[in-house]
This record gives sequence, C-alpha cells and structure tokens, in this order.
Amino acid sequence: MYTEDELLPVSALQHLTFCERQWGLIHLEGQWSENRLTVEGDLLHNRADEPETEVRGNLRIARGLRLRSLRLGLSGKADVVEFHRASSSKEGISLEGVSGLWKPVIVEYKRGRPKIGDEDKIQLCAQALCLEEMLSISIASGSFFYGQPRKRHEVVFDAELRRKTESLANRLHELMHAARTPPPDYNKRCRNCSLVHLCLPSATGRKTSVTQYFSRAIREAGEESI
Repeated sequence: MYTEDELLPVSALQHLTFCERQWGLIHLEGQWSENRLTVEGDLLHNRADEPETEVRGNLRIARGLRLRSLRLGLSGKADVVEFHRASSSKEGISLEGVSGLWKPVIVEYKRGRPKIGDEDKIQLCAQALCLEEMLSISIASGSFFYGQPRKRHEVVFDAELRRKTESLANRLHELMHAARTPPPDYNKRCRNCSLVHLCLPSATGRKTSVTQYFSRAIREAGEESI
C-alpha cells in the first residue's frame, strides 16, 4: 500500500505506455510541447472536465470526479462517471442522499479515433481500478467518447488488461524511484510525438552520424508532406 504522498498521476500511465522516454521528459524533466493533437485533445477535455453533477431520470452524471488507489499508488480525475440505476447490489452501490442502487460507468473523452496501441485502454482501466477500490465494487467495462467519429467505444476490463495496467503502475513507481529519464527508442510513433524535437530520438537513439541524421530528417519531412 502506498501513502497519499506517494501517489502518481493516472495520466502518466498513458505516456509511459506510449514511450518510457516521453514519460521521463514530461514527468521527470518537466518538458512539454503542444502540437495540433494535444491542443485538440485539451479542447475536448475542457468541455467534459468541469466538476458538476447532472440528473437525467435514471441516470446521474458526475464530471471531474477525483480518483485514487492506495494499492496501485495512483490518483487522477475521471472526465465523466455515469451512475445508472441498478437492480442488484452485485453491480450497483448506494449513493448518499439518493434512493436505490447505482451502477458506475467511466467515460473518457478523447480526440480522433481509437488507437491501435493500449495507452488509452490502460488509462481507462487504471481509472476503473481506482474507482473499484474507492467504492468496493467490481466494474466490468467503461467507454471512450472519441471526437472524430463522435461515438462511444466500449472497453472491457478483462484479466489481461487489468494485469497490464497493474504491471505498468508498478513500472511507473520503479522509474520514478530511479529518477532517470529512459533512453530513446526510435520508431514510427516518434512522428506523432509532440516532444520529438526535444527528444531527438533518431540522433540520440542510435549510433548515427550527423550526415545520416539530417538525411533521415529531410526524408521523413518529405514523406509527411505527401
């Protein structure tokens, strides 16, 4: 079990899943850089992140709900947690000052489309694990609302996703304790990283001559303009 002072942000898991070096640059060195993708993502989150509660019949919507897990050493904030009226205590909980039982469903807002990698799923699963610990209930699934297709995408919190999420939470604390930014791992994902100009992965990630580095940079710039 971790203490309150040892809790790390759930959002760091997304950076860590995408690239350990990106995580180090952001969370150890305090470096950040906006690009079109990050700005669009911030605008979408701002619409869902104002703390408030809304009631729509058998649905209660909580925005900006604070989350934490002392077991995993994580803390964060859910964009939206929906509470749907439930028929049994197996899937529902009691809410203070409200009659009946309510089933929690986490909804996270993202720009673009569902990612090929697991970074979004792991962030959502980590939020669910926090909420499970706080409410003493099992949460089977959650959803993303992606800005580009403008529809929900369900994520099932199966055993494998839970294992990956808990393993990455442990890795997160290991890297934070080591307090050393991991070395770069140059790959195709680097092109969509807002920190690529700070990381310089193709220059520092391999034994590359200056001529080879600039040749590769020019070639990649040409590919992106096609």
